[in-house]
Amino acid sequence: MKKFTLKGISFALVLVLVIGVFAGCGNQSENNNGNESRPSNNSGVVSNNSQSPAPDSNDESESGTPATELVVQFGDNGDPFIMHLYDNDTAKAIARHVGTADWRLPIYNYEGYENWEVMQYYDIPSRYEIPSNPETVTEEAAGTVYYSEPNRIVLFYGDGEVTGEYTPVGYFDNTEEFRSAVENNPVLEGWGNKIVHISDGE
Repeated sequence: MKKFTLKGISFALVLVLVIGVFAGCGNQSENNNGNESRPSNNSGVVSNNSQSPAPDSNDESESGTPATELVVQFGDNGDPFIMHLYDNDTAKAIARHVGTADWRLPIYNYEGYENWEVMQYYDIPSRYEIPSNPETVTEEAAGTVYYSEPNRIVLFYGDGEVTGEYTPVGYFDNTEEFRSAVENNPVLEGWGNKIVHISDGE
């Protein structure tokens, strides 16, 4: 009788240990499942962020500040030139949008306007929202870049005296190579327009 009781107690202890082990495995399994769900949630967040208009470039700080420089090519095979951006909301918005998708835009000239031979403009698709804070500009230095509503970038590649309501965006270094690249940019075959590429350099 005493033996049976010890065996019974031993069996009960073993049973308790086995239940404890399975319970621990169950908790661990639940914890693993919880951990497994985290990456999929995080990947969802990453996916959502990739659709937001914040650029993903080396010039972007961890706080999400847009790049302070953009890379511009005049023509499909043109040399790259750096456009230095000013610290304002208009320039930041342009940098954010360019960070989501490089721009390949047709180039237009203000033919018939005063100083048209030293300026050109690029129309940005209307789906991009760009804030502006225009000021009256009467003189423009070669290499300066402005934003003009609605959704238009204006580049002066020569010195000009044109009165307009523009928001300053940035500037190019006014070098002979820069002016030559703008002036000698060939018309794209089949388009009837010249092309400009704007990217964040990534």
